[in-house]
Amino acid sequence: MSDPEEARRQRAAARQAWPLRRFELGAEPDDNIRPVTTPEQRLAMMWELALQAWQLTGRELPSYACHEIPGKLIRPAR
Repeated sequence: MSDPEEARRQRAAARQAWPLRRFELGAEPDDNIRPVTTPEQRLAMMWELALQAWQLTGRELPSYACHEIPGKLIRPAR
């Protein structure tokens, strides 16, 4: 196992590269990217965000077969 303090330092260093923008409340720009991106591009962006979120937790990305995915099926009452 790696040193938890070193992992924390690495995550903190990675956050230093995050792009930040500041706007007055109500003056935020419209960030609708739908007209200039394809659904495939937006899905790829979401996957990158998911990977970054897992990295921030300091835990490994879970890996399991489709039939092992945790979840619960709730059927509506008839």
